[in-house]
Amino acid sequence: MRRSLFALALMALGACGQRADIEPPANASLPTAPFGSEAKPEAEQLLELETLAAPERSVELRRRSEEREDDPFDLPPE
Repeated sequence: MRRSLFALALMALGACGQRADIEPPANASLPTAPFGSEAKPEAEQLLELETLAAPERSVELRRRSEEREDDPFDLPPE
């Protein structure tokens, strides 16, 4: 009985969460820029992902059936 109440309490706490925008506390400065830069970025700039963190996809769709080229790494099992 206690375990089920404990599990229910944990699930209730897990469901709680803040759903508002992230803002720095009042009268607090933002963290310093990486690599000793003098510029102080805004909060939105700090939340942007770098290109390497979220690369764009480059998918070429095939419009018609084409023969596959030979794959030198497609070897039969030994």
